[in-house]
Amino acid sequence: MLRIFAPESAYAAGGGAPGTAISKNWRTVFCVLLAILATGLILSACSRGKKSSQSLSKRVIPLGQPVPKGGGRYKVGNPYKIAGRTYRPSEQPGYNRVGVASWYGEMFHGRYTANGEIYDMNALTAAHPTLPLPTYARVTNLKNGRTLIVRVNDRGPYAADRIIDMSRRSAQALGFQRDGTARVRVQYLGRAPLDGNDYLEQRSFANLNNPKTARPRVRVAAARSKRNSQMADPMVVGAIPKQEKRRAPSKWMTQVQSAGLSNPANEDLLFIQAASFQNRSFAENLRNQLADFGPAGVFPTNIKGKRYYRVRLGPYARRHEADQALRVVVNSGSSHARIIRE
Repeated sequence: MLRIFAPESAYAAGGGAPGTAISKNWRTVFCVLLAILATGLILSACSRGKKSSQSLSKRVIPLGQPVPKGGGRYKVGNPYKIAGRTYRPSEQPGYNRVGVASWYGEMFHGRYTANGEIYDMNALTAAHPTLPLPTYARVTNLKNGRTLIVRVNDRGPYAADRIIDMSRRSAQALGFQRDGTARVRVQYLGRAPLDGNDYLEQRSFANLNNPKTARPRVRVAAARSKRNSQMADPMVVGAIPKQEKRRAPSKWMTQVQSAGLSNPANEDLLFIQAASFQNRSFAENLRNQLADFGPAGVFPTNIKGKRYYRVRLGPYARRHEADQALRVVVNSGSSHARIIRE
């Protein structure tokens, strides 16, 4: 909390004896200046992450108490105006911008966000002026290269050069909490679930802090134009049948299990098959790009005498987790991604 310290006495500061006209006038001017300064600071603070014309909502979760996840609603919203500037929320599947990120913390903790969730400064969330709520966004600190997936569930910021307001924990993870701001790239990934499931955010955070699991991100834009000729795997399926005969574990499942991704319930597991290539380098590039979303691998297979390289994520024990991951993978550019069962 910001505190404003005044001199111990008007006499010491103003050079006049207490009770004189000079000291009285000085005290009056000093008090007016302090009031103006304090008002400006309050308005400035309230403009971060919220509309400046609105007062803070009531704190519904006290500091130090756990904040429930989710609980909001999907929201795009109508155009609105803040400080003379009009913002137009919309679906923006191709959103990819560079700008300045800031962060907001304790003042807003435990209060409602723009879509009805409750802000948690310790969660991996963010505020954005125009993206739908809640959605996933990938934020990259261009100074240190750190990348994080966050849940966008609030509106703001409204300073001219800022494009996203991160939660305190997100700012810490990206390494700019002390600096206050950072130059970042923000990319829209897709809608987030209303139940507040934070699997993708936590997986991204774990990769960020574990060099052994973090993978280099490789751009594959140049390869995408060649995908149609390379993607010819007839084993890709678009839906999971309600009933399916139990199959013996495939070679790929054996590889998954040997990597430590076990299935304690001995049930069929779900995977995202992002693509299948005849060119191994294309598959490796896509695997590296999708590693932010969870465990990803390239698995070769032979189909009708031809060699293919499948790019898969998973496994997922629950259908809603696979659905959630599929939405993000498709919105990242892998439009042929499908859910499969092994």
